[in-house]
Amino acid sequence: MLVRRATPAELERVGALTVRAYAAFTLGPADPYVERLRDAASRDAGAELWVAVDGDRLLGNVTYCPPGSAYREVSRPHEGEFRMLAVDPDARGAGAGTALATHCEERAREHGAVGMAISSLAEMTDAHRIYGRLGYARDPGRDWSPLPGVELVVFAKAF
Repeated sequence: MLVRRATPAELERVGALTVRAYAAFTLGPADPYVERLRDAASRDAGAELWVAVDGDRLLGNVTYCPPGSAYREVSRPHEGEFRMLAVDPDARGAGAGTALATHCEERAREHGAVGMAISSLAEMTDAHRIYGRLGYARDPGRDWSPLPGVELVVFAKAF
């Protein structure tokens, strides 16, 4: 498995994979968040879009939010942040989620961060298991709601 920046030719596939990975957590095709998940080009332009691949097979992707990125939501100035960690449902359990999260930690360290903060839906328990294995802990004081009815929980980790 290789983690690398997404290429322009992959952006449509990356967006489709992200929508598939999040399907159980949206209200279906009419959910406005689906288009945000699909819009890999904007994520790559406003942050850093990384993919995990095995040869030509796209296993997953993540949006790393460097300092100054408009995609940052919960991190403090000394922390890194990543969003929209997505693993192809057919590739779950192969380590792509862990590899992508670990890569984001490395990027954050390169930017001088001393920790990482991320938010997640409470229902995303598969992702929470990855975060727990990587040493993240819940930080309920930073839980937040971007929209009525959408409650996000925060996880944080010091490096």
